[in-house]
Amino acid sequence: MSKAPISFPESLEESRILIGGLHARIDILEEQNRLLRHQQFAASSEKTSPQEQGLLFDEAEEAAEDDTGAEDDDKEIKVPAHTRKRGGRRSLSKDLPRVRIEHDIPEEEKICACGCGLMARIGEEVTEQLDIIPAKMQVLQHVRFKYACKSCEEGVTIAPLPPQPIPKSIASAGLLAYVVTGKYVDGLPLYRMVPVLNRSGVELTVHYSRGG
Repeated sequence: MSKAPISFPESLEESRILIGGLHARIDILEEQNRLLRHQQFAASSEKTSPQEQGLLFDEAEEAAEDDTGAEDDDKEIKVPAHTRKRGGRRSLSKDLPRVRIEHDIPEEEKICACGCGLMARIGEEVTEQLDIIPAKMQVLQHVRFKYACKSCEEGVTIAPLPPQPIPKSIASAGLLAYVVTGKYVDGLPLYRMVPVLNRSGVELTVHYSRGG
């Protein structure tokens, strides 16, 4: 079977268009070859489906068409200028309480060097730092007053103890809320909370952390 003779372009412009199309076609074939080799040797979770391959090939052909069209189009493309915002530190929340710590210069440095007297304060510069107060342990003393008749010395009346989350337990509602939040919200096991509480001056044993 004889092959049809190859016809070469007659003009330089036609040769440029032909060469540009051949380069684009080569790029497409190389991309298809890379994807097929990737699917052959890659893991099953990384293989590309035929539908995804078609999308990738379409993107390569569209890019090739854009490249060949760019050779025929000599129009300039103007990119509008933009202003880049300077990155800065995010300001701390205004809802947090502020503790003002003032730093002043010595009194002798407040005298002007020209000899006209004391300098006047014209302003201040504030630098903010985020601080944290570690957990503070305290003991709640429920003091219940008792009453009795001094004449008959019979019968003693005492104020009742407020309802407690766990009766006869040394843990207050605040401590229980701290433990529940640490375990179920922050994911901190109970056996890790024991050293934290011990550093605050509370002697806890393993009995308190059992089951956590």
